[in-house]
Amino acid sequence: MLNIKSKRPRSGTTIFSVMSALAKETGAINLSQGFPDFPIDGKLIELVNRHMKGGQNQYAPSAGVFELRERLSDKIRESYSHKYLPEDEITITAGATQAIYTAITAIIREGDEVIVFDPAYDCYVPAIEYNGGIPIHIRMNGPEFRINWSEVKKVVGQRTRMIILNTPHNPSGSVLTAEDMLQLQKITDSTEIIILSDEVYEHLIFDQLEHQSVIRYPKLAARSFVIFSFGKTFHITGWKIGYCVAPGNLTEEFRKAHQFLVFSVNTPIQHALCEYLNDRKNYLQLGEFYQSKRDFFRSNLQSSRFKLLPCRGTYFQTVDYSAISNEPDTEFVKRLTVDHKVAGIPISVFYKKPESNNFIRFCFAKDEDTLKRATDKLNLI
Repeated sequence: MLNIKSKRPRSGTTIFSVMSALAKETGAINLSQGFPDFPIDGKLIELVNRHMKGGQNQYAPSAGVFELRERLSDKIRESYSHKYLPEDEITITAGATQAIYTAITAIIREGDEVIVFDPAYDCYVPAIEYNGGIPIHIRMNGPEFRINWSEVKKVVGQRTRMIILNTPHNPSGSVLTAEDMLQLQKITDSTEIIILSDEVYEHLIFDQLEHQSVIRYPKLAARSFVIFSFGKTFHITGWKIGYCVAPGNLTEEFRKAHQFLVFSVNTPIQHALCEYLNDRKNYLQLGEFYQSKRDFFRSNLQSSRFKLLPCRGTYFQTVDYSAISNEPDTEFVKRLTVDHKVAGIPISVFYKKPESNNFIRFCFAKDEDTLKRATDKLNLI
C-alpha cells in the first residue's frame, strides 16, 4: 500500500453528515442539516422537464447560459442598484460551495493570510488550507455574534490577502449592518485585500431588515467575489446550482479555475431558472415565508427550557441549553438525538478552538407538522 501523506490529516466526516446519519439511525426528527422537507414549486419542475424535452441537454457555456446571466444582471441591479455585466462579471456555478472554493483557489497562494470569522461555515478553512493559505480566526461570541472590527484591524497586515464574510450568517442567524460594511470599507481602503462575501441567504432576512450586501458599497464591490445560491432561494439544495458575481478582473481569474473544476453546470436547470426568475414574487416573498416559520418555531419553544437567541436571517435558530445541561454541546446534541429524537448541530464545531458555549442550532426550513412534532419533544426536556 502506498504511504499517502494527507494534506488535511485532521479532517473527518462533517458534523452535518454525522448528525444526519445519527438522526436516520435513531428515527429522530432531523433539524440538523439545512435543507427543506417540503415540496418545491411544481412550476419549476415543469420548466426543467420542458427544457429537457426541448433538447437543452448538452454542455452549457462554461460561464453559464447567457440568458440566465442577463436575468441575474437585471435582478442584482433591481435589488442593489449595481450593474454587473453578464458577459464578463457573472458565472454560474455548481452550488455555492464550489463557487467559494473556486474564488479562494483563484486568488490564494502559499503563505497568504485569510481572515475568517468564527463560528465559520465549515467549507472556508479547508479551501484556504488546500491552497496553501493561512486562516486567521477572529471570534464572534453569542448571543449577538457581532464582528469586533478593532480585532480585525489588529490582524490585517502585509500578508492579508482575503477576508471572508457571511451574511445572513450560518450558523448564528445574525446579519451584518450598514455600519459593519462601512467599517470593512475603512479597513480595506488603500489595500490589495480581496473580499469573499457568502450571501447565499440574501432573501432570508427578517423583521423588515435590509440585506447589506457588499454590492451596495461600490468600493467594496470593486474588490469582492459575491456568492449566491439558487438552492437556498428556491428550496432546491440537491440541485447544486449557484453563481458568483465579481468585477471583470476578478471574474477572469475565477473562470480560469472554474473551467478546470466543473467546466460548466446543468444546462436544462439553467434555462428553467432563467424563466422562473421572471416572476419576482418567486424570491421577493421568501423573507416573509421563512419569517413565519421562524415565528412558529420560536413561539412553540417559548415555554421550553431552551433560551432563544436572536435570529434575523437564514433558516437556523440558535438556542442556549445551559438551563438544561452542562454537557459539552457535542455530547448534548447526541443525547438529544438518541434520547429525545430531535437532531441539532453543536455551534462549537464552527470555531477553530471548539470550546462548548452551550449553544446549538436547529433548522426550521421544515413544514409546520415537522416543527410541531419537534417542538413538542423539545418542550418535554
